[in-house]
Amino acid sequence: MKSIITEYINEDKRYQELNEVFGKENVLVTGLSSAAKATIISEKYLNSSKQLLVVTNNLYQADKLENDLLQFVDAEHIYKYPLQDIMTEEFSTQSPQFMSERVRTLTALAQEKRGLFIVPLNGLKKWLTPVDMWQAHQMSLSVGDDIDIDALLNKLVNMGYRRESVVSHIGEFSLRGGIIDIYPLIGDPVRIELFATEIDSIRDFDVETQRSESNLESVEITTASDYIITDEVISHTKQKLKEAYEMTRPKIDKAVRNDLKETYESFKLFEDSLFDHQVLRRLVAFMYESPATIMDYFKSDAIIAVDEFNRVKETETTLTTEVDEFIQNLIESGKGFIGQTFLAYDGFETLLKRHPVTYFTLFTATMSVPIQSIIKFSCKPVQQFYGQYDIMRSEFQRYIKNDYTVVVLAETEVKKERIQSMLNEMHIPTFVDTVSDNHQTGSAIITEGSLSEGFELPYMQLVVVTERELFKSKQKKKPKQQKTLTNAEKIKSYQDLKVGDYIVHVHHGVGRYLGVETLEVAGVHKDYIKLQYKGTDQLFVPVDQMDQVQKYVASEDKSPKLNKLGGTEWKKTKAKVQQSVEDIADELIELYKEREMSVGYKYGPDTAEQNDFELDFPYELTPDQSKSIDEIKGDMEVEKPMDRLLCGDVGYGKTEVAVRAAFKAVMEGKQVAFLVPTTILAQQHYETLIERMQDFPVEIQLISRFRTTKEIKETKEGLKSGFVDIVVGTHKLLGKDIHYKDLGLLIVDEEQRFGVRHKERIKTLKTNVDVLTLTATPIPRTLHMSMLGVRDLSVIETPPENRFPVQTYVLEQNANFIKEALEREVSREGQVFYLYNKVQSIYEKREQLQMLMPDANIGVAHGQMSERDLEETMLGFINHEYDILVTTTIIETGVDVPNANTLIIEDADRFGLSQLYQLRGRVGRSSRIGYAYFLHPTNKVLTESAEERLQAIKEFTELGSGFKIAMRDLNIRGAGNLLGKQQHGFIDSVGFDLYSQMLEEAVNEKRGITEEQADAPEVEIELNIDAYLPAEYIQK
Repeated sequence: MKSIITEYINEDKRYQELNEVFGKENVLVTGLSSAAKATIISEKYLNSSKQLLVVTNNLYQADKLENDLLQFVDAEHIYKYPLQDIMTEEFSTQSPQFMSERVRTLTALAQEKRGLFIVPLNGLKKWLTPVDMWQAHQMSLSVGDDIDIDALLNKLVNMGYRRESVVSHIGEFSLRGGIIDIYPLIGDPVRIELFATEIDSIRDFDVETQRSESNLESVEITTASDYIITDEVISHTKQKLKEAYEMTRPKIDKAVRNDLKETYESFKLFEDSLFDHQVLRRLVAFMYESPATIMDYFKSDAIIAVDEFNRVKETETTLTTEVDEFIQNLIESGKGFIGQTFLAYDGFETLLKRHPVTYFTLFTATMSVPIQSIIKFSCKPVQQFYGQYDIMRSEFQRYIKNDYTVVVLAETEVKKERIQSMLNEMHIPTFVDTVSDNHQTGSAIITEGSLSEGFELPYMQLVVVTERELFKSKQKKKPKQQKTLTNAEKIKSYQDLKVGDYIVHVHHGVGRYLGVETLEVAGVHKDYIKLQYKGTDQLFVPVDQMDQVQKYVASEDKSPKLNKLGGTEWKKTKAKVQQSVEDIADELIELYKEREMSVGYKYGPDTAEQNDFELDFPYELTPDQSKSIDEIKGDMEVEKPMDRLLCGDVGYGKTEVAVRAAFKAVMEGKQVAFLVPTTILAQQHYETLIERMQDFPVEIQLISRFRTTKEIKETKEGLKSGFVDIVVGTHKLLGKDIHYKDLGLLIVDEEQRFGVRHKERIKTLKTNVDVLTLTATPIPRTLHMSMLGVRDLSVIETPPENRFPVQTYVLEQNANFIKEALEREVSREGQVFYLYNKVQSIYEKREQLQMLMPDANIGVAHGQMSERDLEETMLGFINHEYDILVTTTIIETGVDVPNANTLIIEDADRFGLSQLYQLRGRVGRSSRIGYAYFLHPTNKVLTESAEERLQAIKEFTELGSGFKIAMRDLNIRGAGNLLGKQQHGFIDSVGFDLYSQMLEEAVNEKRGITEEQADAPEVEIELNIDAYLPAEYIQK
């Protein structure tokens, strides 16, 4: 990707000097800022035919560099080797994202592809699979190939794939007859159909529907782990482990020898071939005869650059010390063995000895390595204008007067036009997207793109300015392709019955599923579902009546009472629920009728301003957002007042949808009230609106505790006179003394969090104005269907492009891990939520953390603080006055701190799934990757349900997968919010599915919609033949 900036750099004599020696001798390059450095590195890569490696000191710097390089180099040429601190990587269950990036990088290197590789220091030092073994375990399959099925399946296991009966997650494969399904780490799931041993067809398929889609000629299957583990590797590991055990045992305290034995025995359990790659990673030092490092994968003529050498050296020292201490602790506590290291200590040194290296440092520093050439660039930061027109004009005029070329990077077409008209007003000669000889100096060129910062190279007479300097907007990440995962109702998994699950039989009530049995009745064999009821009662339901049995789904951790077969209890329960759903149906229909009768304001179609405003949004809308916006505008453009509920997970973009509706109202001279439950949310929504509407003539005000009495008085007068267009506020907006000139739209965020009195007041405001209610608690699809026609719902289920799944780790509590996680987040200038749910000792916990992190500012937030103190602490955290916030579950709802991207939860085994899910939604909300650490106490025997929860969270590691489980509980909570809290009990008594069904029937009946099939006679044909699946056909 050639750009105007690189064309300039190419002509510069300093760059030409550097180009001569780059990759040929040790060179020190000083004076370049990070964005300017990315420009130079990308230019070198584009002009060379070799692999280029850049070593950074940590993952944060690697991410930052990658973002800048994407301005100049196509994404498919950039490879990153993302690695957390080595210890946490090896000792916890984690998300597949990083793993797939590492596998992509190693595979490209093993295939000797040219590329621009970014590797943080710890990636250089990690032990890896020998290159030849890696190369032997890449798989390429084409239609017509003849294959050895057993060898293929064996190879998949070596590559880290798990065999399952049905493929539903990354890293699984299955064999059914002549069909092999594989879900690779990179790419879509594929289905291979065989004719005897020949590949007959290859197709991709959808894991949710399990249906095949398009045909493929061939497919590449990469490994599912960054280690290859064959039978030879296992026997080598066992041998080395035994030696290490025998060597360690006599050298440690007698008191922990038993623990060591247990650790040894637990590793030895991997006799069968279904070993766990996740656990074996800890024994990497024992796995291979001669393990490799990533440098063994590079070609010998690769070009090497090191970013900020002295910082890399510093990181290396810290890393070595930490890992040594960590392993020593493991050995002393009987959890590890002598020789069990994770890193090649000399990984970095070897690199420096083997290759000529180009070292980039911002300032000239003393170097501990021999240097043959020094090239000094002079690079200045660009002034931060932040929208201040006068400063911008004088600075731009100075550039033009001195014959500079000013390159302005804009991220969208709309921004390009906006900047162009601004520069035209300043009388600056401006061109868009082009360079030609006649205007290279003394003019501004506006082009599409984005860098982390602008820079000035005075001797080249070149200035690069980004939106960050112009308007204080953050750099948007270039979206990478990632799979979108949708919400839970498409899931079959939590509906699958397991032995011991509770079920509901429509006629007999709640029982327990005991499995399928084949019984002989009147000489005929058939399969029956065996159900356990109260006492010793058992019921056998023929498989063909399966539709009468549903899985019992209710609030989390509720164990229902089993019903008695033949008793009246179930009938009574159903009658009570029937009465309750009928009351709700009456209420809903009454509301619906009122709305149908009332007359509101009818808006016209979108104006030109509306289109400009929408184009100004820097992100792509998700399909669900677009659909919701269309539905809302559709409601506004008819006479009937709108009453719509918009549901969407935290951070899925509900606010943008609401903002567009608000703008539409204001453009037709109407006022908008935005009602939120807390002062902090009010502040955040207010700031969002100000930022989104800064270029349009809209008057926005705030009414909350953070405003002075004088300001509030002025705002009230403005609302009455019509001067104020949009007001954001807490329940203060509901005061009797607030009068609007012409209120057109009321937006209510999280209505269920307001008290009864406030809800009544909201109801009176609602008459004849359009109402949009936002909620993050998901509304179940089944309930959604039963409300069709009585309540308008819009649902946003797809995450925005840049939402990375939160990297989730589940591990034992350990001060080393905690310190490391805190240090890493604080060093990348981020913030940490530390969740500690015991108020009585929360201040002691802060002192402990302060000892681990003496330089960090640590705040405390809990529910027993006064409302004012709590708000001030939270606002302080949002404004980055604290690095770490030790808090109780009070943060579960509605705080948006985009800069907080690490969450640590102590005693995670004590929380409910839905709670963990919502807490995890607090991080990973910006374009940075978020990390969640769920800690459980060491050596604690977890209860079965806690273990299941943690197991489920491990599966949570994709966006939207643990969603499935959390959805179950949240759906029920959502149903309660929508229908009224007292419904919880009714839902729990008959199970969620049956409840939804009964509600739907009641609503339809009241609306006079008759269901034809309701009274249709059931026709049954009984054939006197055997109908069952033999036991040996079913995989145990």
